[in-house]
Amino acid sequence: MNFSVLIGLAAGVGLIVYGITDGGLLSSFIDFPSMAITFGGAFASTFIAFPGSFFRNIPKHLKIVMGKKKYNPQKYIAIIVDFAQEARRKGLLSLEEKASNVDDIFLKDSIMLIVDAIDPEKVKGILENKLSCLEERHSAGWQFYEKASTFAPAFGMIGTLIGLINMLANLNMSSDEGSAKLANGMAVALITTFYGSFLANLLLIPMGNRLHMLHNEEMLCKQIVVEGVIAIQAGENPKHIEERLNGYLCEKQRAASKKESSPRDSGPGLNKGRGK
Repeated sequence: MNFSVLIGLAAGVGLIVYGITDGGLLSSFIDFPSMAITFGGAFASTFIAFPGSFFRNIPKHLKIVMGKKKYNPQKYIAIIVDFAQEARRKGLLSLEEKASNVDDIFLKDSIMLIVDAIDPEKVKGILENKLSCLEERHSAGWQFYEKASTFAPAFGMIGTLIGLINMLANLNMSSDEGSAKLANGMAVALITTFYGSFLANLLLIPMGNRLHMLHNEEMLCKQIVVEGVIAIQAGENPKHIEERLNGYLCEKQRAASKKESSPRDSGPGLNKGRGK
């Protein structure tokens, strides 16, 4: 489990609650009409902007965000180099059996393309097309949360306008009932903005950003696979392949890759894709 997400969420909520209760009452910030305007309005606009299937993907996205890191570029480089050494010793056909033991579907399919002796240009085109389609599917996921994060503050402002209008409508009332309605209008005017900012900045924007970051990590590993597989098919020296693929890593990662265990010991590091 990725505890940094839980820690960040708990810290954000905790600090907000601390700020509220330090001289105020938490109950003062609970207003159901304001929640209906902000949360309900943001949900309604998002539902208009995106198909219902995007909402069904929310549990899957939460699982991805909360899960452990799946894509380790050092391990992908190690496994590619191992395949290159095998191909250099026994030929490309020998990679078929070895590929059957790999969990990552994209890596397995990429190896099988060169085992089947498909033209190198076609192999490159097929793999790049897969990456392009993956980019489109994943971008739709994080854009869902980014767009929703713009709706939440907007409905917070709508709630503020509603509250102000109600206040102005009750200014001429001098009774206790009028005072109560005036206070209620002020509460709606202020709390809806708070709810909109809370929803956008503590939940929706971080969720979209995390999905985008995880996508970049996955794409890096898949680009390593594409580059490595094409180099293997071209019959390049495994050492040269390793040096080229290490160019995708920062200096710290390059140093760490030298300490990585052998590819056969890194099985869990090559997980199946998210399948979005």
